[in-house]
This record gives sequence, structure tokens and C-alpha cells, in this order.
Amino acid sequence: MNRINSTLQKDKKLLSIYFTAGYPKINDTVSIIQELEKTGVDMIEIGLPFSDPLADGPTIQESSTIAIENGMTTSLLFEQLANIRESVNIPLIIMGYFNPMMQFGMEQFCQKCSEVGIDGLIIPDLPLQVYQTEYKAIFEKYGLKNVFLITPQTSNQRISEIDAISDSFIYMVSSAAVTGSQSDFGNEQVSYFKRISDLNLKNPQIVGFGINNKATFSQATQYQKGAIIGSAFIKFLKINKITAINNFVKGIKI
Repeated sequence: MNRINSTLQKDKKLLSIYFTAGYPKINDTVSIIQELEKTGVDMIEIGLPFSDPLADGPTIQESSTIAIENGMTTSLLFEQLANIRESVNIPLIIMGYFNPMMQFGMEQFCQKCSEVGIDGLIIPDLPLQVYQTEYKAIFEKYGLKNVFLITPQTSNQRISEIDAISDSFIYMVSSAAVTGSQSDFGNEQVSYFKRISDLNLKNPQIVGFGINNKATFSQATQYQKGAIIGSAFIKFLKINKITAINNFVKGIKI
């Protein structure tokens, strides 16, 4: 069974952490992953830096720019992850935009993911129909889960289509804003969380965008299976050493 699916079966609320590969320093990628697993994080999203990250707020955009300036590339990321499964057991997901993957060669990209032990991909700008007709077979060939995003504006029909083709979890964007732009969740967002829960989808949902502390993690997981923290963690990395990651995670999960 795919590591993502095994983790989703656990009787707990899941914490997933996003960070940008090659940030803050080019060789920090593996150390950050290893430290996150030690602290009890359930899943990790490894951000593939891109020069035009449309859905990302200023914090992740800055980390992407710095990672690229540091010299991070798709090929280098795979080199860094070559032996990651010797020390890390939790699910690893690459989150990135379609353009760098397509330039690398989509089948070659998926093959490399499989070789190093990546469990799934999140590609915000890969349309559902294009995935279904052109890439689904490739993902399945290499044992990769494709995670789709929904927003408060996504119609129930579209959500149903995404749920039908998905086989892990659905990334539930908390709002239409870019990442890192919120400090808490209002009644409208909490109602959205409950509305999606009431649909009784076959795939669990994990909430992203706007989770930055214990309170927002609790709100996001009241109705959903888990939550993803990205911008807040990257801000933490900017001013703290990797060895202090445990303090960040403790502040969320206590």
C-alpha cells in the first residue's frame, strides 16, 4: 500500500509540513526532512522551486527565488533524495508546477520519483482532464498518487469528479487567497469545512493555506483529516536553525 494511504488510515489528525527544496541553504533539503520526521510530522510536501509560482504568497515566492539562486534544480533534488528512504519512512510528496516537470519529461520525472521513494505529487496547474487523458497511466505505472486541489469556489459537481478520480486525499484550499495571507479562520471558512465534510467524499481532505498555529490547526481539522503548514514553517526556517524544528512542531501539536 502506498505510504500516503497507510498514513490516512491512522486514527489521528494529520500534520503535513511544506518546505521549499534548497531553502534556506542548498543542502538543507535532506536534513529538514529527517528532522521533521523525528518531531512526529505525519507527511512532508517538498516544494519544487519555480520562477513563477502563481498560487504562492510572498513567503514561499521568496523561498523559491532563494532556492533557485542557491542552485536548486529538479535534477539536483533527485540527487539529494537518492538515499532518503534509508532514513525516512513517512510519506513524501513533491508539490510543484507543471512546467518544470514537463521540461524534465513527465514520464522521466515520475520514474525518478518512484526510484527515490516519492509517494505522490501535487501539481496545482495540471488540469483534471489533461491528467486523466494524458498522465494518469504514467502516475499509476510508477505508483504515484496525484493530489487535486479544491477551493470554496469549486462546484459540487467538480468536487465529485475530483473525488472519483482521486485515490489518496484531496487538498482542500481554505480560501481563494494566496498562501500565507491569513491569520485565522472566520465563520465562512468554518462553514466551508463543514459543507465539504457533509458531502461524505470517499477521499479524506487535508486543509492547506492559512494554517500557522495550534488554533488554526484545530479549526482546520475539526471536520477534515489533517492540515498542511507551509508559509509559517518557511518563516520559522528563515530565522531558526534546523535543529529547532521540534519547537515549531510542538507549538502546533500540543
